[in-house]
Amino acid sequence: MNLRSVDLNLLVVLDALLTERNVSRAGERIGLTQSAMSAALSRLRELFDDPLLVRFGRGLELTRNAEELIVPVRETLERIEQTLSKKAHFDPAENTRSFSISASDYAVLVLLTPLVRALATEAPNVTVHLLPRARDPGRMLQTGQADLVIEPSELFGDAGYPSTPLLSDRWLCAADAQHPHIAKDCLTHEQFLKLPHLVYGIGMDRQLNLADQRLSEMGIQRRIQITVESFLLVPFLIEGTPLISLVLEREARALHSCSKLKLFEPPIALPDIHEAMYWHPRHTNDPAHAWLRNRLRDVAAALV
Repeated sequence: MNLRSVDLNLLVVLDALLTERNVSRAGERIGLTQSAMSAALSRLRELFDDPLLVRFGRGLELTRNAEELIVPVRETLERIEQTLSKKAHFDPAENTRSFSISASDYAVLVLLTPLVRALATEAPNVTVHLLPRARDPGRMLQTGQADLVIEPSELFGDAGYPSTPLLSDRWLCAADAQHPHIAKDCLTHEQFLKLPHLVYGIGMDRQLNLADQRLSEMGIQRRIQITVESFLLVPFLIEGTPLISLVLEREARALHSCSKLKLFEPPIALPDIHEAMYWHPRHTNDPAHAWLRNRLRDVAAALV
């Protein structure tokens, strides 16, 4: 392929299409009309001799060739962007930058809410896209879909990505304050096993949180009545019901004024979680990315 005959702006279009898998959303991402995006897609299909996006049900799916293009196209564009915008430092008060952070709603509440408040005044030209937690956070970093991933280190594992610890938290049991079967200020082992549970899970396969994983590993059988893919909805769903649930203390403390709940020490010892931020090594020496990491670390250090 002769690069002199190729419009390299098509790489930007291709990256948006590979990320969004939707022509309209991809156009909105890079500021092009749907007709312009459709024309660019036709040129890309001719260039790669591949349809790239094919109709499946009501949406579009990537072809195998398109899936293999995600990482090299993203890495190529990021190298070009870093080369063209090379600066000795990043000034958040003046410079423009966009970041994507993947995190659970728990991490958004506890860590990213104070970060957003700080950036509103400190970095008026910085845009932060908050993305939901992914089943495969490493791939989010590899493909450039996320600049940072906030994830419990126990779940992320040793994938070789640079990381910084942010905070730890412990598990508590939560129940409605007027729960008819919990009369005292403690939850017994027997009650824990008998009462219906609401548990947090992620994805179609309902990946369990660390506490529920530990209980499963211990062979402890409970009556799971409800599952939900949101930490923050748990207090509101159990209010006024006989349900109990395992919640994180920082989350419960932040939401306690919104919910009429009682909190109990779990009758079974459970390990703490340790949230950390992860990034791809290609960002390590980027001044703007380093600034964001340092700012997030400062926010975490200031939490009580």
